Amino acid sequence: VSTQSTGTISVIKMSVSDSFSTTGEVKFARIVRDGVGVGVVELASARRRVIGHRPSVRNAVNRSTAEQLARLVRAVDDDDTLHVGVLAGAPHTSFCAGADLKQFDNRLDQDGDGPMGPTRIQTRKPWIAAISGFAVAGGLELALWCDLRVCDRSAVLGVFCRRWGVPLIDGGSVRLPHLVGISRALDLVLTGRPVHADEALHIGLVNRVVNDGEAIDAAIALAFEIGSFPQECSRNDRESVLNAMFADSFDVAMASEFRLGLESLVHAKDGVLRFEQGQGRGGSFGNSVTTAKL
Repeated sequence: VSTQSTGTISVIKMSVSDSFSTTGEVKFARIVRDGVGVGVVELASARRRVIGHRPSVRNAVNRSTAEQLARLVRAVDDDDTLHVGVLAGAPHTSFCAGADLKQFDNRLDQDGDGPMGPTRIQTRKPWIAAISGFAVAGGLELALWCDLRVCDRSAVLGVFCRRWGVPLIDGGSVRLPHLVGISRALDLVLTGRPVHADEALHIGLVNRVVNDGEAIDAAIALAFEIGSFPQECSRNDRESVLNAMFADSFDVAMASEFRLGLESLVHAKDGVLRFEQGQGRGGSFGNSVTTAKL
């Protein structure tokens, strides 16, 4: 772990090992202004860092990166000087393209953290996703885990794992219908189609759309706005809203999704193999009329 400080901003690079050749990298920035603290967690693809001449894996998450994400989320929640968290992709990359299917070593246990890391953690503090590029498959689930979502105008969201037979297993099927309604959720889940920023805003999948390159700044500004209010009241009202949403038990819903997801993963080997062989490039859905560049 290394730390760099500039004024009130401290940037911390966290890694499972000193080498980033095989592990993911997650950066953490602590920003404090006028007594309000915001923790910014930034994903950065290890493969992009090491093999710069190859196409990026668009911040796909492997097991070590997922563990780092969960650890940082808990650190923000335990830090009394921080009021809001922001989750973002590194500059000039996508937010997150989901699990790294070429490694596919993500944690698959009923208890504890989810395959993508923090998706089972119920935090005391709100989180905002700053979305640029693609937020698809497990990356969409990370965005759904956040309380609010701010995206660039060119951003694309979707259940792209539909192409490979890889299930939603990080709360996507649990949270999505609460955000957009059952009919729209089924549309996205069953077709896996890309959802562009304007439609995402219209259906309630995201909360703000900004010019390209401005999502992170807009998310941080929103975080400071939220953090400026009396926090005990704000957090209690947030908890009440979330309790009402999952009145039938969040844990039961998540456990059901995970059980069904494991059944699906038994049959996902063919889809993962097709992905490894290069199918689906450019966001292709085969004979589907809906495509997006990925």
